[in-house]
Amino acid sequence: MVGVHCPRFPFTQAHDVVAAAADRLEIEWPVIVDPEFAVWRLYEPHGWPALFLWGRGGALRWYHLGEGDYQGTEEAIREELAGSGNGHEWPPLLEPIRPSDAPGAAVIAPTPEVFPGGSTEDPWPQADADRRLELSYQAGGAYAATDGEGEIAIRMDGERMDPVRVTHPGLQGLTSHGRTERHALELEPSPGLLIYSIQFAAGIPPGD
Repeated sequence: MVGVHCPRFPFTQAHDVVAAAADRLEIEWPVIVDPEFAVWRLYEPHGWPALFLWGRGGALRWYHLGEGDYQGTEEAIREELAGSGNGHEWPPLLEPIRPSDAPGAAVIAPTPEVFPGGSTEDPWPQADADRRLELSYQAGGAYAATDGEGEIAIRMDGERMDPVRVTHPGLQGLTSHGRTERHALELEPSPGLLIYSIQFAAGIPPGD
């Protein structure tokens, strides 16, 4: 297994940032840092994350774009290893992490990603006087791609929530719902904390 990190945001390009993230996330396999997108141009995954499984002889056996379908990925790996002719005793398949990860789960497309600074290259806020961001979304949860350290004060539908403490660059969980929900969100990061994007997770339909 080999990971390839093609940085989507400027603050995730540095080798030490990637190494610290791999250590924090307990990633034990080798990770290639590819800031020039050389591997990306070879395989054109069209998004983050992307999973490729090659079999014997270099044939592509499995490809998946985006989060989810973890059981399908595991089953594809087992099928390929079983074809090697060696016997295997498999542990139980990974249980779904979220309801939307369950095999055959129907999901609702979430609100598109928001770039408060205008692009993946430009952070928000660009002036200390402008530190309040208001938006509405429909999704199974919301996340912020951030650089710096500090706290993000959150109000959801006008009610104050516990602030999110940010200790490292990367993706920070803001809200999480068991199903797709509609909410108004107000964010206020502390000085020195920059937000590059707000991303939303797909959720299963209400009532399912």
